[in-house]
Amino acid sequence: MEADEILIRMKDVVFAYDGGRAVLDGASFELRRGERVGLVGHIGTGKTTVLHLIVGLLRPRSGLLEVFGRARSEERDFLDVRLRAGLLFQDPEDQLFCPTVIEDTAFGPLNQGKSREEAAAVSREVLGMLGLGGFEDRITHHLSGGEKRLVSLATVLAMKPDLLLLDEPVTGLDPESAERITAILHTLPQAMLIVSHDESFLRSVTSRSIRVGGGKLHPAVFD
Repeated sequence: MEADEILIRMKDVVFAYDGGRAVLDGASFELRRGERVGLVGHIGTGKTTVLHLIVGLLRPRSGLLEVFGRARSEERDFLDVRLRAGLLFQDPEDQLFCPTVIEDTAFGPLNQGKSREEAAAVSREVLGMLGLGGFEDRITHHLSGGEKRLVSLATVLAMKPDLLLLDEPVTGLDPESAERITAILHTLPQAMLIVSHDESFLRSVTSRSIRVGGGKLHPAVFD
């Protein structure tokens, strides 16, 4: 793949929930391979909506959505997208559904066709990288909120995706864990689209930010 390859292209995208007022109304932007872009804006402006549109959890009313060089509109169009784009949900409860940590982190690699041994090895590697070595057999719903968020990120990174879509990755973390996540993100090669209200964090890990508001996506300038 070429270095300047466009991974995501949205052009004049319109989206509304249940026929209500349009959350996105002619939204357009592009994300190229290797870019790290922040998404900022007030609550309810559509930041999470953008991430969910990219992986097909939501569908635009109109406009063009291209992911990995192909237009996407039907459910079948998004099957390979979900294997190549790792989505971190804002709420860890939406991400974690297996009894133990190792089962949750191995779920994605198994769906990608890895053997149980390969999936377990990748899971242990990623858990160790996130400071969660020894958590493999922990019961997921017994973890603290911060631990669940870290395990959620581990489930995404274990898939070794081409694109990371991260919704508030450091929210609810103690300073040490947030610094660890920030340092890890600096080392990763993937393109990233990151929703966060933490402007200091976004300044550290992204090259530019987009502000979502009024149904549009505009370049954001921090004070």
